[in-house]
Amino acid sequence: MIAYSPSTLTVADLLRGDLQLASPPNAYFLLKKIVEDPNKTAKDAAVVIEADAALAVKLLRIVNSAFYGFPSQVSSIAKAITLIGTRELQNLVLGTLIVERFSDLPGQHFSIHDFWARNLRCALIARELDIHFGKHYADTAFLCGLVHNIGQLVFYRRIPVLAREVDLLLQSQTPLAVDDEVTIEQNVIGFDHFQAGAELCKQWMLPDVIVESIRLHCFPDLIGPYADLAAMVRLANCLSRIENPYDAHAVNALNLTPEQISFILDKISDEFEVIFKLFYPTV
Repeated sequence: MIAYSPSTLTVADLLRGDLQLASPPNAYFLLKKIVEDPNKTAKDAAVVIEADAALAVKLLRIVNSAFYGFPSQVSSIAKAITLIGTRELQNLVLGTLIVERFSDLPGQHFSIHDFWARNLRCALIARELDIHFGKHYADTAFLCGLVHNIGQLVFYRRIPVLAREVDLLLQSQTPLAVDDEVTIEQNVIGFDHFQAGAELCKQWMLPDVIVESIRLHCFPDLIGPYADLAAMVRLANCLSRIENPYDAHAVNALNLTPEQISFILDKISDEFEVIFKLFYPTV
């Protein structure tokens, strides 16, 4: 927790002096170096992952789950890489490590379980939307959906008093409009959690597609290289809210029918519980 004056607080203040926030997931970057090195092989990537036995076991459980639906058991990381590709496994590693890192946030007024449940639903919906539109972002769409609200965890970790104030104001809004959350955060804190999340991912030197999909969440870019992915994550975020699962503006922006939305939601509901137990380590 940091001392703060809401009128002068900046995103940089939140990310300064906290080792857990300042240091990016190491295994992800070791794997990234291998992926980008033409002289390295899938075997080299497998060695990096297998150096962390718990991570390797978790990844194999995910690969063998309904998330991929392979007809036969995948018994090794090397085999998993040949089936899903090194880059997709790299994103899977990143998502898994981020969930682990932010799964022990204290605070009686904030449920980290519910946070990751909602964001995993968002990730699964984003993945299905990408498949529906044939954009071929499947692995990245899932990851962007999973981490797009990570700035909320930064708020609860560093400025829990202000984060709680935002929550109480949100609870008093009936009905809750799509933009209310961001407006309240900006009024109380001075910036919103998407700005904080984008800056964290930028500080971690994550790919631009992740940083931009978060940054563009409230400021749609209709022509940029990440506009379509950001739009899918934006819609997935709306649909992941159980209490308010339908936002006509977001749906209309992607020209989806209610029937198409229902099909996607029905599909992810069948696999959510199983996959959530694999990603969330303390369930």
